[in-house]
Amino acid sequence: MIINTYDPGVLQAAFGIDMSSIDGIGVGAGWGRVAPGRSSDSHHHDETEFFVVVAGRGEFEVDGQRHPAEPGTVVLFEPFESHVLTNTGDTDLVFLTQYWRDAGRALAAAGGGDRASFGERPVFVFSTPPTPNGDLHLGHLSGPYLGADAFVRFQRMNGTRAWHLTGSDDYQSYVVAAARRDGRTPAETAAHYSAEIARTLELMDIPLDQYTVTDTAEGYREGLRDFFSRVVASGRVTVEEHDALFDATTGQYLYEVDVKGRCPGCGSGTGGNICEECGEPNTVTDLGEPVSGVSDAAPRRAPAARWSLPLHAFRDEVAAHHRLGRVPARLRELGDRLFRRDRLDIPVSHPSDWGVPPAEGDVEGQVIWVWPEMSYGFLHGIQALGARTGEDWRAAAPRQDWKIVHFFGYDNSFYHGVLYPTLYKLAFPGWNPDIDYHVNEFYTLEGAKFSTSRRHAIWGKEILGPDSVDAVRYFLSRTRPEGRRTDFTRAAYEQVLDERLIGTWQSWLNDLGARVAKHHDGIAPDAGNWTPEHTAFLARLGARLEAVTGALRSDGFSLNQAAEVLDGIVEDTVRFCAQEGRLAQVPGWESESRTAIALELAAARLLAHVAVPVMPRFAGRLAAALGMPEPTAWPRAVELVTPGSAIGLADAVFFRPAGAAGAPAAGTSAVVPWLAGVVRAALQLADDEPVETLPLANLAMSSLQAVTVQYRILDELDVDVAVEELLGATDLAALAALVEERAEPSALAALDKAVV
Repeated sequence: MIINTYDPGVLQAAFGIDMSSIDGIGVGAGWGRVAPGRSSDSHHHDETEFFVVVAGRGEFEVDGQRHPAEPGTVVLFEPFESHVLTNTGDTDLVFLTQYWRDAGRALAAAGGGDRASFGERPVFVFSTPPTPNGDLHLGHLSGPYLGADAFVRFQRMNGTRAWHLTGSDDYQSYVVAAARRDGRTPAETAAHYSAEIARTLELMDIPLDQYTVTDTAEGYREGLRDFFSRVVASGRVTVEEHDALFDATTGQYLYEVDVKGRCPGCGSGTGGNICEECGEPNTVTDLGEPVSGVSDAAPRRAPAARWSLPLHAFRDEVAAHHRLGRVPARLRELGDRLFRRDRLDIPVSHPSDWGVPPAEGDVEGQVIWVWPEMSYGFLHGIQALGARTGEDWRAAAPRQDWKIVHFFGYDNSFYHGVLYPTLYKLAFPGWNPDIDYHVNEFYTLEGAKFSTSRRHAIWGKEILGPDSVDAVRYFLSRTRPEGRRTDFTRAAYEQVLDERLIGTWQSWLNDLGARVAKHHDGIAPDAGNWTPEHTAFLARLGARLEAVTGALRSDGFSLNQAAEVLDGIVEDTVRFCAQEGRLAQVPGWESESRTAIALELAAARLLAHVAVPVMPRFAGRLAAALGMPEPTAWPRAVELVTPGSAIGLADAVFFRPAGAAGAPAAGTSAVVPWLAGVVRAALQLADDEPVETLPLANLAMSSLQAVTVQYRILDELDVDVAVEELLGATDLAALAALVEERAEPSALAALDKAVV
């Protein structure tokens, strides 16, 4: 017999509260006490554990959901469930706990879909707002934007209320530099490229539920000022005078795009304020060998008063935040590395006339630094989305049931994973934001970084079209930089398109359709007699379904793995077909052959469903060819195609060779040379005057001349293009892509013939 009595005198600190152990009863056990106003640390473990509340009152928070805790309450936690116990009363909350390991239960919990489910919580999935100083290239698209889109599609197929939010980060200093380059105002530059970015995302089949244009969004500036004032009111962000760098010739304040040097952390070449290589911030004055981007003179140091955050004081708060959601080791390691510094004073305002000034008048001529600004921008996006969907979501009152998911490149890790949680803690002390982070590394092009300035890039509008978008999405999913840098080459893309998607996927589907047409009159047969090989193949398809589900779930999300499994489904089926096809014409084995065909169709049906997050157009076309509606729910099992369904696979075209695809590549579309002729005529330019690579706005086109071009497009192709769209196009290829999307195929065919 064992008797153990609660004794507060033997309690010791553990998990943020006070604990003591009970020995000798065969499982782990102990007493716990949560003092008034205190909470246990959020943690995850592989043991099964239950609590019995003995005294006091509070609440349990389990994976974002809150439940009352009072005497007599018994709660069992499955392995890996995050749980927090908070004392909401004015006396000690006392509980008894028991815990034990069950390997089978832990394995089931690790692979179970319920644990990775968000339940009824609203899930806000953010892809990093792009800087509107240029359009999006494949390096951009492969990372946050494709990742967030596939994530949201999968979650919605599983019944989650999930939304994809982003926007244009208008107040970046890089917009000012682009404006100087383009001869525009920063506002004009931001508006122009913001529209181009939105259009490219459309071409990539990335629909957005909220796209916030920060310079023009209603209530944005006022909300940002209020957020910053909340941060200042915490008393932790104050005006401090520290050295800064200034251009020695013009006196211009130097930060971000206007200065470069050696990173104080890793020694790599970097710009001001953040190092893309190691992810660490710099304060500009700590750059090695700083060089001004304004003049050739060496920068000078001088004191400058700015709003400043002593980030080094928030180690514990950031560590606690990193234990709450999905935080990759790469990001947690960065946090640990940063907090080894003795001090890390981060200016959160900078001298500039482009941006939003703080409401506080302590310093003049400064704006809220755009990176801290973004932390508010996410909350504003949620509020704007709620206003359209009838939800009472307010940026000034974030809710604990919100689940936030961030997709971003590693060079933004400091801001998302360290700075923003700190600012949220200062602005909203009672809110513990539950955030998952998905980080990608750099995607290079032919071995070198994508570069707008060096024109080393493949732009989205250059390669995307209705017939190419699925191939691009598949290839980027397969090669995107998850955990390591990867490289894009056009030759590798075209090889995968020709040999894999066309040579294997489409060939198998067309051949399957031809066999169904020949032997079953184009109708899906019912399964007949099953052999051991048939059941083994069904089991393999089931394993593939489990694998792709695991690759797209929130805890193990990887498009690399998802694309690999999609390919595995096809490879398994092609191998199965080669083996079973030997009996197709053998008398006496018709029933077994019918089962083999039914299983091949089941594999195609499975592919149509699980390809939706990665290749939505292909998935819809494949479903239609199988006589099914477009898939909207994630499959829970491998199912046969309904017998009697009309199968239209034999002549279906899912992918086209790169040269034949409808991508608006400059120089390959007949619309481009035709538009070039129209523009030259409107501007009265010589026939050899180069106009293809410049925006029409840069050609000094008047509104009357723009209307002339607009009329020619409408008259000859029956396409209505607004003057704003016409003048806003980055070049004639982009305008041609817009025209081609809206024109009837017959009109384009006639134009092709006329141009040739």
